[in-house]
Amino acid sequence: MSALSVAKRDFLNVRRAKLVWIPALLYALFMLVFYWGQSSRPEPDFYMVLWSLAGIGGALVIPLVAIVAAYLSIAGERESGSIRYQLSLPVSRSDVVVGKLLARTGVVVASLLIAFAIGIVAAQVLVPDMTLEYDGYAAFVALTLLYALAYVAVAVAISAATASRSRAMSGAIGFFFVFNLGWNFLPVSPVQMARFVFEELGVDYSDALLDLIFSLSPTGAYLNGMKLVFPDDFTALQATTAGSNPFYIQGWFMLVILAGWIVVPLLLGAWQFRRTDLG
Repeated sequence: MSALSVAKRDFLNVRRAKLVWIPALLYALFMLVFYWGQSSRPEPDFYMVLWSLAGIGGALVIPLVAIVAAYLSIAGERESGSIRYQLSLPVSRSDVVVGKLLARTGVVVASLLIAFAIGIVAAQVLVPDMTLEYDGYAAFVALTLLYALAYVAVAVAISAATASRSRAMSGAIGFFFVFNLGWNFLPVSPVQMARFVFEELGVDYSDALLDLIFSLSPTGAYLNGMKLVFPDDFTALQATTAGSNPFYIQGWFMLVILAGWIVVPLLLGAWQFRRTDLG
C-alpha cells in the first residue's frame, strides 16, 4: 500500500462531505455577486472582479475551503482509532501524510475548479459587454489553487501533529486568525508593529521591507503574487506595493513563499506524526 492508495481511499471517503463543498459554493456566489456588480458599470472591468475575489476569497473563503477539507484528515482517524488499522497495512506514516495531502488537495481543487467554471460562464451571461482576459483568468486560477494547496498542507500538518478533533480544529482556527486576519488585516499586525518599533528606535526602513513582512503569511504572499496576474498599470495593485522592487517582493518570490508554506509545515507535521505513540 502506497501514498497513492491512501489518497484514493481517502478521496472516495471525503468527496461527498457537504462541509467541503459549501465553502466552494460560497466562493462561486461571491463571483456571481462581483460580476453582477460590474454589469451596472459603463465600462466593466474584468480585473476588478478578480481583485475583489483575491481580497475577499483570499482572506476568508479559500482558507475555509482548505481547512474544512483537511483539518480532520489524520486527527479524526487518530481519535476514532481507525488510523491503527490503516498503519497495520504495509504503509508508512509518511505515506499516510502524503496520501491525505493528495486526497484533500484533489477535493479542494475539484470544488474550486467547478466554482471557477461557474464564474466564467456567469461573466459571459451577466456582463456580455465585459472583455474577458482568459490568460489573466488562467493565471489567477493557478495562483489561487497554489494558495489553497498551501492551506491544505498546513491543515494536514496540524492534523498529523494533533491527537484529537478538538485540538486539530483549535490549531487550524488559530492558524487562520494569526496568519490570515491578524497578520494581514487587523490594525495591530506585524507590519504595523514593525513600523512602530522602527520609528521609535529611529531605524531607517523601506516600504519593501514592510511589504516582505506582509508577504510572509500565505495570504500576504497570495495577494502580492497577483503581480504575476494583473497588468502593470492596474492601479489597485500598485497602491498596495512598495515603490522599489527588490527580489524579495517580486511576484516570483511570492511563489517561493507559498511553496515554503506547503513544504515546511508538512515536514514538521510528518515528523511529529512519526514520533507519536498511537497506542
